[in-house]
Amino acid sequence: MWRGRGQPRASEGLPSGYEQLDRHLPGGGWPQQALTEILIGQYGIGELQLLMPALASLCVEDPGADHIEPGWIAWVAPPFQPYPPALQKWGINLSRVLIVRPRNDSEVLWSAEQALSSGTCAAVLLWPQALDDQASRRLQLAAEKGASWAVAFRPLTARSEPSAAALRIELSAGSRGTRLSILKSRGGSPAVLHDVV
Repeated sequence: MWRGRGQPRASEGLPSGYEQLDRHLPGGGWPQQALTEILIGQYGIGELQLLMPALASLCVEDPGADHIEPGWIAWVAPPFQPYPPALQKWGINLSRVLIVRPRNDSEVLWSAEQALSSGTCAAVLLWPQALDDQASRRLQLAAEKGASWAVAFRPLTARSEPSAAALRIELSAGSRGTRLSILKSRGGSPAVLHDVV
């Protein structure tokens, strides 16, 4: 009797801390060693809150590892100054946070690529003014090389642009709370979720 093989299992994801979201992501969480794009119309609608549980887990020392420090969480060109008490409240180890303030957009992409490929950053958050298909491929390859998680925050207008990101989600504020739309998910399917955060 011949038995066909099922779909290959997606690699294990980084738990988001939100069960509703993890159920819709291949691997049960954020794609690791990959680029995630979060498309937003305005800041402050829960985009950082969505990432905090996963980021906190990345900057905690592993008691089973011999003298291996947790990775850096790099913030490249954030449009605001991160608020340390709020980060601490989420469990972020402030001694592992790195803020990078490049002079122009080409330096934003260069800085993010260097941080991702270094092998020392567990995650790199970036706020580029533009991110074309070629640049997104470079970030995806750098994330794979450095075993890091890249998160690019982009405007809603980028929705129709091509991207090499493994995951693209759109966040929008509505009358019923924050709406999360999974636009692209390597190994998954589109979905719309309400009130995740």
